Parts: sequence; structure tokens; C-alpha cells
Amino acid sequence: MDDHQPALSAAADASRRRHAGDGVIARPLRLALLLLAALGASALLALSVGSHPLSPAQMWAALTGEAGLPRDILWQVRWPRASGALACGALLSLAGVLLQVLLRNPLADPYVLGISGGAALGVLLAMLSGLAAWLVPVTGFTGAFTAAVLVFALGYRAGDWNLYRLLLTGVVLAAGCGAAVSLILVLAPNTALKGMLFWLMGDLSGVTVSWPAWLVAIALGLAMTMLGGSLNVLALGRDQAASLGVPVSTAQTVLYAAAALATVSAVMLGGTIGFVGLIVPHLIRLLGVVDLRWLVPLAMLAGATFLCLADTLARTLFAPLQLPVGVLTALLGVPVMLVLLGRRP
Repeated sequence: MDDHQPALSAAADASRRRHAGDGVIARPLRLALLLLAALGASALLALSVGSHPLSPAQMWAALTGEAGLPRDILWQVRWPRASGALACGALLSLAGVLLQVLLRNPLADPYVLGISGGAALGVLLAMLSGLAAWLVPVTGFTGAFTAAVLVFALGYRAGDWNLYRLLLTGVVLAAGCGAAVSLILVLAPNTALKGMLFWLMGDLSGVTVSWPAWLVAIALGLAMTMLGGSLNVLALGRDQAASLGVPVSTAQTVLYAAAALATVSAVMLGGTIGFVGLIVPHLIRLLGVVDLRWLVPLAMLAGATFLCLADTLARTLFAPLQLPVGVLTALLGVPVMLVLLGRRP
């Protein structure tokens, strides 16, 4: 896809000029530095606050390896959860950006293809059946992978994509999985019901290992940033991209695969956490960043920061009671989305 870089760069410049009036013209490098600082601050906040606050001295002692309660709290309780929130937020934002380009629909989000519904069905079936804890992620991944393959099989026919069929298949599959999930909740015993509801609303309290999600996020983020020139042209429309030499079908397949992998990784880490992949790309675009070579990494930084702050708020707002983080992202995301929609003619 990189054999036509002069044409791609020209198209990207045209795209930037066309969208220049949509928001404040951003300086992407400065914005990246600002978001990096915000990400670091959100991580430090997540590590320091809680039912047992850690002072700067205690944080330093824990970070330098001094044994004691602060070290145990930091590394065994708060860091796994904060790391999971950062990775999950980055993955959801990346999936949102890619699906909005693929479907050419600003309202597309990581859950529009029914992948989260497949994962939810797999996880809840495992919980209802009383399977061993280590099998729950396996069944969830199986459900998500099955949904992704089914949507792909119905959306890609005869060597070409039908984006309308892709979107319709995802919506129908999500509705079917939602009905099955509702049935499981009705049949589930009271002892398992709370855990099921927390997973469905998004919950990061059970995260212990997040490095696989980090590997996926970094690899996909770098790959999509490097392919940003081609994605800029693809965002202009199928016909224009084809006329500029972009292999449209191949590009769309890569986009779908990357978005599906990012969504599966995020869902398996934190459950179904809404609004992150929908509103974060919009916020970055409102700052004037429409070039996908910048939009992809900036959206990932902003998504990671947003979800980390939301998770910190979810576990401290009514401490010791902890809220599902998906509730906080919805409460924050709905008014933000209404404001964004109100800005559009």
C-alpha cells in the first residue's frame, strides 16, 4: 500500500485542508507531548489513591523495591489494574478509529460488529456452567473469534467487501447475542449474577496480567500509524482510493482484522466498556487532527488516559464500594457525545 506515497501524501494534505474548519488547528507534536504527560499523571494518580492512599515517600519506597505494605499495594493490587486500564483504553480507541475509517461512519465503535456480544455469550455460558476460572477467558475468546469470522465471512464475498452487509451482519449478530445474554441472566443463580453483570458493564478489578494486550496495542498502533498515508486516502472514499492506486479490498481486510483483534483484546481484558472508542477519536478530530498518521497514536494515548482516570474514579468515588468502569465511561460519554452532536449542523 506504500507504492503511491506522493499521491497518498497529496490526498492527506487535501483531507487536512478540507477538515481545517472542523476545530482548532492542532500542533500534533505538542498535543502528543501533552497527552503523554496526561497519561503519566493518570497512571500516578491510579497508583497513589484508594482506600489506603500512598504518599510520595511511600510511592518512592515502593518503586525502589523497599518491602512492606506500600510495595504490596502498588505492585500486586494497583499496578495490574492501572496497566490493564491503559492498555484497554488504547485498544478501544484504536478499534474505534479503524472502524470509523472502514465503515466511513463516525458513529462506528468497537462493538458495532458484534464481537463483544460473542465474547459476552462465551464468558457468561462458562460462568453459568460453572467451568474453571481459567476456562472463562478461553470461552470468551472463542465466542469473540467466532463472531469475527462470521461477520467477515458474510461481509467479504467474491474477493470484495460489502460494507453494508458487514454492518448489518454485526448489528444482527449483536442483537442475537444480546438476547442470549439476557436469557442467561434470567437463568443464572444469584451467586453468579453479580459477577456476570460486572463483566457486562465493564470491570477491570480482576486484571492480573496485561502484557499480551500491551503487545497487541503496540504492534497494531505502530502498524496502523505506518499505514496512515494509505488510510487517509481510503477515508476519502473507495473510488478515489482506487483511482490513486490503493488496493482497496486488501486495505479494508487489514483494517477489519486489526479492528477485530484490538476489540477482542480489549474485551477479554475489561469486558464490554462503552463509549471510549466512540468519543475519543471525535475529541482528537475536534482538536484539528485528521491525518491518521497522527490520529491513531494520539487517540490511543487519549483513550488510555481517559479509561485510566475513569477506572480510578470508579473504584474511589464510593469507596469501599467499587463501580463497574463501564458505568463511569457511559455517564461521562453520554453528555460529551451530546455536546459533540450539538456542534454539528
